[in-house]
Amino acid sequence: MIPGHEFAGVVEEVDKNVKTFKPGDKVTVDPIIWCGKCAACKAGHYPACSTLKLIGIDLDGGFGEYVSVPVHMVYKIPDHISDEYAALVEILSIGFHASSRAGLGQHDNIFIAGSGKVGQSILHAAKTITDGKIIMADILNERLSLASSAFPEIHTINIKDTDPIVAVKELTGGDGVDIAFESVGHEVPIEGRYNPVRTCINVIKGGGKVCVLGLSDHPSEILMKELIWKEAKILTSRVSHGEFSKVIEALDKGTLNPGKMITGILNLEDAQKGFDLLENEPAKHLKILLKV
Repeated sequence: MIPGHEFAGVVEEVDKNVKTFKPGDKVTVDPIIWCGKCAACKAGHYPACSTLKLIGIDLDGGFGEYVSVPVHMVYKIPDHISDEYAALVEILSIGFHASSRAGLGQHDNIFIAGSGKVGQSILHAAKTITDGKIIMADILNERLSLASSAFPEIHTINIKDTDPIVAVKELTGGDGVDIAFESVGHEVPIEGRYNPVRTCINVIKGGGKVCVLGLSDHPSEILMKELIWKEAKILTSRVSHGEFSKVIEALDKGTLNPGKMITGILNLEDAQKGFDLLENEPAKHLKILLKV
Protein backbone atom coordinates (compact mmCIF):
# COMPACT_ATOMS: atom_id res chain seq x y z
CA MET A 1 0.00 0.00 0.00
CA ILE A 2 1.36 3.42 -1.00
CA PRO A 3 1.01 5.95 1.86
CA GLY A 4 0.24 9.67 1.67
CA HIS A 5 -3.11 11.12 2.75
CA GLU A 6 -2.02 14.78 2.96
CA PHE A 7 -1.06 15.81 -0.53
CA ALA A 8 -1.48 18.18 -3.43
CA GLY A 9 -0.52 17.99 -7.09
CA VAL A 10 -1.39 18.80 -10.67
CA VAL A 11 -4.15 17.20 -12.71
CA GLU A 12 -2.68 14.93 -15.37
CA GLU A 13 -5.85 13.53 -16.91
CA VAL A 14 -9.63 13.73 -16.40
CA ASP A 15 -12.53 11.51 -17.39
CA LYS A 16 -14.43 12.68 -20.45
CA ASN A 17 -17.46 13.49 -18.28
CA VAL A 18 -15.52 15.76 -15.90
CA LYS A 19 -16.08 19.43 -16.74
CA THR A 20 -14.88 21.14 -13.54
CA PHE A 21 -11.18 20.28 -13.84
CA LYS A 22 -8.65 20.14 -16.65
CA PRO A 23 -5.05 18.93 -17.04
CA GLY A 24 -2.65 21.36 -15.44
CA ASP A 25 -4.97 22.48 -12.62
CA LYS A 26 -3.33 22.67 -9.19
CA VAL A 27 -5.43 20.62 -6.77
CA THR A 28 -5.58 18.93 -3.40
CA VAL A 29 -7.57 15.84 -2.47
CA ASP A 30 -9.86 15.16 0.48
CA PRO A 31 -8.80 11.56 1.27
CA ILE A 32 -11.95 10.53 3.17
CA ILE A 33 -14.05 7.70 1.75
CA TRP A 34 -17.36 6.97 3.44
CA CYS A 35 -19.77 4.12 2.70
CA GLY A 36 -22.98 6.13 2.33
CA LYS A 37 -24.98 3.23 3.77
CA CYS A 38 -24.44 3.15 7.55
CA ALA A 39 -26.59 5.07 10.03
CA ALA A 40 -24.05 7.89 10.37
CA CYS A 41 -23.75 8.36 6.62
CA LYS A 42 -27.54 8.34 6.16
CA ALA A 43 -27.66 11.14 8.75
CA GLY A 44 -25.02 13.06 6.79
CA HIS A 45 -22.40 12.58 9.52
CA TYR A 46 -19.68 11.19 7.26
CA PRO A 47 -16.71 11.44 9.69
CA ALA A 48 -18.53 8.91 11.88
CA CYS A 49 -18.92 6.38 9.05
CA SER A 50 -18.68 2.87 10.47
CA THR A 51 -16.30 1.78 7.68
CA LEU A 52 -14.48 5.07 7.07
CA LYS A 53 -11.36 4.74 4.93
CA LEU A 54 -8.68 7.19 3.83
CA ILE A 55 -6.63 7.32 0.68
CA GLY A 56 -3.00 6.91 1.72
CA ILE A 57 -3.88 4.92 4.82
CA ASP A 58 -6.30 2.23 3.60
CA LEU A 59 -5.75 2.65 -0.17
CA ASP A 60 -2.83 3.79 -2.32
CA GLY A 61 -2.11 7.48 -1.73
CA GLY A 62 -0.15 10.58 -2.54
CA PHE A 63 3.37 9.19 -2.31
CA GLY A 64 2.77 7.58 -5.68
CA GLU A 65 3.66 9.28 -8.95
CA TYR A 66 -0.03 9.25 -9.87
CA VAL A 67 -3.24 8.77 -7.88
CA SER A 68 -6.75 8.38 -9.29
CA VAL A 69 -9.70 9.72 -7.27
CA PRO A 70 -13.39 10.53 -7.81
CA VAL A 71 -14.02 14.11 -8.84
CA HIS A 72 -15.99 14.98 -5.67
CA MET A 73 -12.80 14.50 -3.61
CA VAL A 74 -10.81 17.07 -5.60
CA TYR A 75 -10.46 20.76 -4.71
CA LYS A 76 -8.86 23.36 -6.96
CA ILE A 77 -6.05 25.47 -5.52
CA PRO A 78 -5.59 29.06 -6.76
CA ASP A 79 -2.34 29.40 -8.68
CA HIS A 80 -0.87 31.97 -6.30
CA ILE A 81 -1.04 29.56 -3.34
CA SER A 82 2.25 27.70 -3.05
CA ASP A 83 2.55 23.95 -3.52
CA GLU A 84 3.76 23.72 0.08
CA TYR A 85 0.66 25.42 1.45
CA ALA A 86 -1.56 23.34 -0.83
CA ALA A 87 -0.12 20.19 0.75
CA LEU A 88 -1.21 21.45 4.19
CA VAL A 89 -4.91 21.81 3.37
CA GLU A 90 -5.79 18.37 4.75
CA ILE A 91 -4.15 18.84 8.15
CA LEU A 92 -5.51 22.38 8.43
CA SER A 93 -9.02 21.08 7.71
CA ILE A 94 -8.77 19.01 10.91
CA GLY A 95 -8.58 22.21 12.94
CA PHE A 96 -11.41 23.86 11.02
CA HIS A 97 -13.61 20.82 11.58
CA ALA A 98 -12.83 20.71 15.30
CA SER A 99 -13.67 24.42 15.60
CA SER A 100 -16.99 23.76 13.89
CA ARG A 101 -17.76 20.74 16.07
CA ALA A 102 -17.04 22.77 19.21
CA GLY A 103 -19.10 25.73 18.01
CA LEU A 104 -16.21 28.18 18.36
CA GLY A 105 -17.57 31.72 18.59
CA GLN A 106 -16.26 35.15 17.62
CA HIS A 107 -15.14 36.17 21.12
CA ASP A 108 -14.42 32.81 22.72
CA ASN A 109 -11.30 32.23 24.80
CA ILE A 110 -9.76 28.82 24.10
CA PHE A 111 -7.13 26.45 25.42
CA ILE A 112 -5.25 24.01 23.17
CA ALA A 113 -3.50 21.07 24.84
CA GLY A 114 -0.73 19.99 22.48
CA SER A 115 1.18 21.99 19.87
CA GLY A 116 1.75 19.22 17.38
CA LYS A 117 0.28 19.22 13.87
CA VAL A 118 -3.31 18.92 15.06
CA GLY A 119 -2.90 21.53 17.78
CA GLN A 120 -1.31 23.93 15.32
CA SER A 121 -4.16 23.34 12.85
CA ILE A 122 -6.68 24.22 15.57
CA LEU A 123 -4.70 27.38 16.28
CA HIS A 124 -4.80 28.46 12.63
CA ALA A 125 -8.51 27.75 12.35
CA ALA A 126 -9.26 29.59 15.58
CA LYS A 127 -7.41 32.70 14.40
CA THR A 128 -9.91 33.00 11.54
CA ILE A 129 -12.87 32.84 13.94
CA THR A 130 -12.21 34.30 17.39
CA ASP A 131 -10.60 37.47 18.68
CA GLY A 132 -10.49 36.02 22.18
CA LYS A 133 -7.48 34.72 24.09
CA ILE A 134 -5.76 31.61 22.71
CA ILE A 135 -3.67 29.63 25.19
CA MET A 136 -1.54 26.71 24.01
CA ALA A 137 0.24 24.19 26.22
CA ASP A 138 2.91 21.58 25.53
CA ILE A 139 6.11 20.10 26.95
CA LEU A 140 8.28 21.15 23.99
CA ASN A 141 9.35 24.80 23.93
CA GLU A 142 10.38 24.46 20.30
CA ARG A 143 6.87 23.59 19.15
CA LEU A 144 5.36 26.32 21.28
CA SER A 145 7.81 28.73 19.64
CA LEU A 146 6.59 27.66 16.19
CA ALA A 147 3.06 28.55 17.23
CA SER A 148 3.98 31.93 18.72
CA SER A 149 6.17 32.80 15.74
CA ALA A 150 3.10 32.39 13.52
CA PHE A 151 0.83 34.29 15.92
CA PRO A 152 2.85 36.27 18.51
CA GLU A 153 -0.24 37.38 20.40
CA ILE A 154 -1.10 33.91 21.71
CA HIS A 155 -0.14 32.71 25.19
CA THR A 156 2.03 29.58 25.51
CA ILE A 157 2.61 27.37 28.55
CA ASN A 158 5.23 24.68 29.06
CA ILE A 159 3.48 22.40 31.53
CA LYS A 160 6.81 21.09 32.82
CA ASP A 161 7.41 24.52 34.31
CA THR A 162 3.92 25.93 34.85
CA ASP A 163 0.65 24.44 36.06
CA PRO A 164 -1.67 25.04 33.08
CA ILE A 165 -4.81 25.11 35.25
CA VAL A 166 -3.43 27.91 37.41
CA ALA A 167 -2.06 29.78 34.39
CA VAL A 168 -5.34 29.65 32.47
CA LYS A 169 -7.29 30.94 35.47
CA GLU A 170 -4.85 33.85 35.81
CA LEU A 171 -5.10 34.69 32.11
CA THR A 172 -8.91 34.64 32.16
CA GLY A 173 -9.53 36.56 35.36
CA GLY A 174 -10.41 33.38 37.23
CA ASP A 175 -13.16 32.33 34.81
CA GLY A 176 -11.54 29.70 32.63
CA VAL A 177 -11.88 29.33 28.87
CA ASP A 178 -14.98 28.78 26.77
CA ILE A 179 -13.55 25.78 24.92
CA ALA A 180 -10.58 23.48 25.56
CA PHE A 181 -9.22 21.32 22.74
CA GLU A 182 -7.26 18.16 23.57
CA SER A 183 -4.88 17.31 20.73
CA VAL A 184 -2.11 15.45 22.58
CA GLY A 185 -3.11 11.83 22.13
CA HIS A 186 0.05 10.07 23.32
CA GLU A 187 0.83 11.94 26.51
CA VAL A 188 4.10 12.05 28.42
CA PRO A 189 3.07 11.92 32.10
CA ILE A 190 4.32 14.89 34.13
CA GLU A 191 4.45 14.62 37.90
CA GLY A 192 1.92 16.90 39.54
CA ARG A 193 -0.10 17.41 36.36
CA TYR A 194 -3.39 15.89 35.24
CA ASN A 195 -3.65 14.02 31.96
CA PRO A 196 -4.57 16.23 28.97
CA VAL A 197 -8.30 15.45 28.96
CA ARG A 198 -8.70 16.08 32.68
CA THR A 199 -6.61 19.24 32.34
CA CYS A 200 -9.02 20.46 29.66
CA ILE A 201 -11.98 19.82 31.97
CA ASN A 202 -10.32 21.86 34.69
CA VAL A 203 -9.50 24.90 32.53
CA ILE A 204 -12.99 25.49 31.11
CA LYS A 205 -15.48 27.85 32.69
CA GLY A 206 -18.93 26.83 33.90
CA GLY A 207 -20.96 25.69 30.92
CA GLY A 208 -17.82 25.35 28.81
CA LYS A 209 -16.88 22.65 26.33
CA VAL A 210 -14.06 20.15 25.88
CA CYS A 211 -13.32 18.87 22.37
CA VAL A 212 -11.10 15.78 22.25
CA LEU A 213 -9.09 14.93 19.12
CA GLY A 214 -6.07 13.05 20.51
CA LEU A 215 -6.02 9.41 19.42
CA SER A 216 -4.55 7.75 22.49
CA ASP A 217 -4.32 3.97 22.79
CA HIS A 218 -4.69 4.21 26.57
CA PRO A 219 -7.58 5.18 28.86
CA SER A 220 -7.74 8.80 30.04
CA GLU A 221 -8.77 8.95 33.69
CA ILE A 222 -11.19 11.76 34.47
CA LEU A 223 -13.33 12.70 37.46
CA MET A 224 -16.85 13.05 36.11
CA LYS A 225 -18.03 15.32 38.91
CA GLU A 226 -15.53 17.96 37.71
CA LEU A 227 -17.43 17.99 34.44
CA ILE A 228 -20.86 17.73 36.07
CA TRP A 229 -20.23 20.58 38.51
CA LYS A 230 -19.67 22.85 35.53
CA GLU A 231 -22.59 21.36 33.60
CA ALA A 232 -20.04 21.26 30.79
CA LYS A 233 -19.99 19.33 27.55
CA ILE A 234 -17.38 16.92 26.25
CA LEU A 235 -17.34 16.03 22.57
CA THR A 236 -14.98 14.66 19.97
CA SER A 237 -13.79 15.52 16.49
CA ARG A 238 -12.44 13.22 13.80
CA VAL A 239 -10.99 14.05 10.36
CA SER A 240 -12.96 16.73 8.47
CA HIS A 241 -16.36 17.23 6.89
CA GLY A 242 -16.09 19.45 3.83
CA GLU A 243 -13.82 22.07 5.46
CA PHE A 244 -11.32 21.95 2.58
CA SER A 245 -13.16 24.86 0.94
CA LYS A 246 -12.88 26.98 4.10
CA VAL A 247 -9.15 26.29 4.37
CA ILE A 248 -8.52 27.15 0.73
CA GLU A 249 -10.55 30.35 1.09
CA ALA A 250 -8.51 31.35 4.16
CA LEU A 251 -5.25 30.62 2.32
CA ASP A 252 -6.50 32.63 -0.63
CA LYS A 253 -7.21 35.61 1.67
CA GLY A 254 -3.87 35.27 3.43
CA THR A 255 -5.42 34.90 6.89
CA LEU A 256 -3.39 31.77 7.71
CA ASN A 257 0.35 31.52 8.34
CA PRO A 258 1.03 27.79 7.97
CA GLY A 259 4.58 28.11 6.68
CA LYS A 260 5.80 27.95 10.27
CA MET A 261 4.49 24.39 10.49
CA ILE A 262 6.89 23.21 7.77
CA THR A 263 10.19 22.19 9.31
CA GLY A 264 11.66 20.40 6.32
CA ILE A 265 11.23 19.53 2.64
CA LEU A 266 12.77 16.33 1.30
CA ASN A 267 12.78 14.39 -1.96
CA LEU A 268 10.58 11.32 -2.11
CA GLU A 269 13.55 8.96 -1.99
CA ASP A 270 14.37 10.42 1.45
CA ALA A 271 10.92 9.62 2.86
CA GLN A 272 12.27 7.24 5.49
CA LYS A 273 14.70 9.90 6.64
CA GLY A 274 11.74 12.21 7.15
CA PHE A 275 9.87 9.66 9.24
CA ASP A 276 13.01 9.05 11.32
CA LEU A 277 13.47 12.77 11.97
CA LEU A 278 9.87 13.13 13.13
CA GLU A 279 10.22 10.08 15.40
CA ASN A 280 13.65 10.84 16.85
CA GLU A 281 13.75 14.65 16.90
CA PRO A 282 10.19 15.81 17.72
CA ALA A 283 11.45 19.08 19.19
CA LYS A 284 13.04 20.05 15.88
CA HIS A 285 10.49 18.75 13.41
CA LEU A 286 6.73 19.15 13.07
CA LYS A 287 5.76 18.79 9.43
CA ILE A 288 8.14 17.48 6.77
CA LEU A 289 6.95 17.68 3.16
CA LEU A 290 8.01 15.30 0.38
CA LYS A 291 8.51 16.34 -3.24
CA VAL A 292 7.25 13.63 -5.59
